[in-house]
Amino acid sequence: MFINITASETGSNKASSAGLVNYLEKENRNTQNMAEHENWFNWNRDDIRPHEVRIGIDSNVAKLGKDDSKFFLINISPSQKELAHLTFVYGEEGAKEKLKGFAVKVMDEYAKNFKRDNISGHKDLLWFGKLENHRYYGHNEKEVRNGTRQRGERKDGQQMHIQIIVSRKDITNTIKLSPQNTSRGRNTSHSRKMGQFDRTAFKQSGETLFDQVFGFERGLKERMHYANMMKNGTMEQKAQMHALGNFMERYPKLHESHVTDNLMANIHHEKYPDVGSMLSSIAGGAWGLFDMLLEPVFDASGAQQTVAGEEERKRRRRKKGQGLKR
Repeated sequence: MFINITASETGSNKASSAGLVNYLEKENRNTQNMAEHENWFNWNRDDIRPHEVRIGIDSNVAKLGKDDSKFFLINISPSQKELAHLTFVYGEEGAKEKLKGFAVKVMDEYAKNFKRDNISGHKDLLWFGKLENHRYYGHNEKEVRNGTRQRGERKDGQQMHIQIIVSRKDITNTIKLSPQNTSRGRNTSHSRKMGQFDRTAFKQSGETLFDQVFGFERGLKERMHYANMMKNGTMEQKAQMHALGNFMERYPKLHESHVTDNLMANIHHEKYPDVGSMLSSIAGGAWGLFDMLLEPVFDASGAQQTVAGEEERKRRRRKKGQGLKR
């Protein structure tokens, strides 16, 4: 599950939303059959017209200056595997409706993340969603740069996703809400007043919500926390994650969400000094894996060696890239 927040796909978000609304109508313009057009929606309507979106967003800007952000764009993009799960369970049309319903729940999480009085759910926000069925190659993607694809060409596979335009001001046009405010200052009361926003927590909430709502079993390497750990963790944390991934392939019981969550939390908080102690903790835990101790000893050093090798390859690629730039 990929969720991100940007200013706009068409440039600035400090003026009218007209450009962005028009951009998000691209699929409808390219579809002759009106029955296949996707309408804008929110929590109580699914027949909203583009001009209603523009007028709604552009009118909800009380006390915002010309250099202030007026709206934000939220991109909700399920993975190919997540989309396949939705389609298998609900069918193609059913999956669309379920994804729209999921977007409403995501906006609940967006609202709660501000931790502001009177802002507790999607009804407290002014927002409009648009389901898109396809994605297209951009000029800066490697396939376009190396000539294997053309700019604007449709991408293969299931690409259904949702774009949401949300106003900077709440539904009453009185409270400023900005996901750009990520301050972690000492003045807690001031941060609460300004509506401190935790982007990482918001993105994680989307992943957790999807799993809970749709009964999706997410593999370790499909988790946002795993990706963050493998990108930003210490060498030892990466090695433990790598080893955990190998063991999860051998022991299905480790795929139970609460077990995986506990292990990942322990790795995050550096409760295991090394891979061996992590594996001993698993074997001696309450997960019925005592038989691990009866099998040949796992080479804990292998995980460190694998991660070290990957780190070295990344270092060489960065060095090579820097050389090419010169």
